[in-house]
Amino acid sequence: MGEDIEKRIGWLRDEIRRHDRLYYVLNAPEVSDREYDRLFAELKKLESSHPELVTPDSPTQRVSGEPLEGFSTVAHAVAMLSIDNTYDADDLRAFDERVAKGLGAQDYDYVVELKIDGLAISLRYEQGVLVRAATRGDGTKGDDVSTNIRTIKAIPLRLENNGHMPDILEVRGEVYMPKAAFAALNRERIEQGEAEFANPRNAAAGSLKLLDARITATRKLSFFAYSVGQVSRRPAEGHYEVLQKLREMGLPVNPNIKKAADIEEVIRICLSWESKKTELDYQIDGMVIKVNRLDQHDILGSTHRAPRWCISYKFAAEQAETVVESIDVQVGKTGTLTPVANLKPVLLAGTTVKRATLHNFDEVRRLDVRQGDAVVIEKAGEIIPQVVKVLPAKRPSSAKPFAIPTE
Repeated sequence: MGEDIEKRIGWLRDEIRRHDRLYYVLNAPEVSDREYDRLFAELKKLESSHPELVTPDSPTQRVSGEPLEGFSTVAHAVAMLSIDNTYDADDLRAFDERVAKGLGAQDYDYVVELKIDGLAISLRYEQGVLVRAATRGDGTKGDDVSTNIRTIKAIPLRLENNGHMPDILEVRGEVYMPKAAFAALNRERIEQGEAEFANPRNAAAGSLKLLDARITATRKLSFFAYSVGQVSRRPAEGHYEVLQKLREMGLPVNPNIKKAADIEEVIRICLSWESKKTELDYQIDGMVIKVNRLDQHDILGSTHRAPRWCISYKFAAEQAETVVESIDVQVGKTGTLTPVANLKPVLLAGTTVKRATLHNFDEVRRLDVRQGDAVVIEKAGEIIPQVVKVLPAKRPSSAKPFAIPTE
């Protein structure tokens, strides 16, 4: 009987991991949420009855029961460098000229990826098991956020052994909050009288730095892997191929990654996403361009802060000009006051905007925003409309300073 229970527990763990991979990595779920929850509930019940059979990598062990007192610091085995960035196609051509000069007569190609707007994370796997997760921090050391990272179902606690899995594998990637989860979280915070998060990146970062993993588990964070750090052996010789191997191991890799033969193809791919980015269910703030061959990464090297084989192309925030018709003050459940500008309707990033947050009264004072003002608005994280600038030259003579409530 005991052997049968142990086999059943093993089967349930493998089946739940398989369904996690189908859902988060392959985007091809086979079962309903209800059936998945039934499998999970059975595993949890069996482990509760047989605690001696519980293992750290079991799907039931993602959420810790007790809050942490604080985060310890972790040194990165391989530094997590920054990436140089540009907003200009000619700068990409200049980057290509530097790459060509650095590689001499060698042929090379590029990999173009979406720049996910989240929080950079390093995941350390040993013998295929997740043993530690750390934030980027200052690039040489970061915070150990393993307890919170384990709550993210998109991140496997144990990798699939595809024959290319190194004994030691550090996976670098981005933790992010999908747009729908971000909108739902902010609605909840407004109802509870708490301040909204300004954008999905801030929400993801704040969620990972919570001391109580049980709260983090409710935040519906997700993850994309985009490179490796320390490895006992390279899974492949090209960056594009490494990402395919990571996907085979069960790690989520963004499906929109493309190879490009030359810099002009790179530029075409980047420009095509300027208009398509709003169709995604997660936030991106640009593209990342990398030389493909890993041995050429070694040749090109890096400066003290950024690799020479990589650059990001940033999208400029889309803005629109409109007029403030009035300013309201919203009252949260706990009495928190939030000023909101009612606007002359204007089209911005694919939707008609009629209201924009002013965040707080300090922001109202800083902007000196008034009824009747012409203002520039943009969407924070392409989601929340906000006033970023007042145009004083267009201010009507009748405009009066906003009377900030004292009670």
